[in-house]
Amino acid sequence: MYYWLPKWTGHMYDERLGKWHFWLSVISVNVAFFPQHFLGLAGMPRRVPDYALQFAEFNMISSIGAFIYGASQLIFVYNILKTIRSGVRATDRVWDGARGLEWTLSSPPPYHSFAVPPEIKIQ
Repeated sequence: MYYWLPKWTGHMYDERLGKWHFWLSVISVNVAFFPQHFLGLAGMPRRVPDYALQFAEFNMISSIGAFIYGASQLIFVYNILKTIRSGVRATDRVWDGARGLEWTLSSPPPYHSFAVPPEIKIQ
């Protein structure tokens, strides 16, 4: 998404928000799922509507991690909306290593981009 967003919208995204989204997502997914390994080793059965009190602490930690992950996705959506509405104009070739026909067009590319088929050069 972050790779193509400047090309689709014609604007660069807020990199600071992108880093917040990434790190909150990585950390919260680990907080959500890592305690479940210990729950399984402790004998908690899967797919039960109610569980014993001895599993409450790890399940609470796992739930908090899942809620933080959900909040980090809200940061992601906010960053997308902010990019669509404003932001620094993106150049035609947004990334240094970007090669291909799509990167020869303006950002965002116009409809019916190529009136004649482009010549493809194999390197």
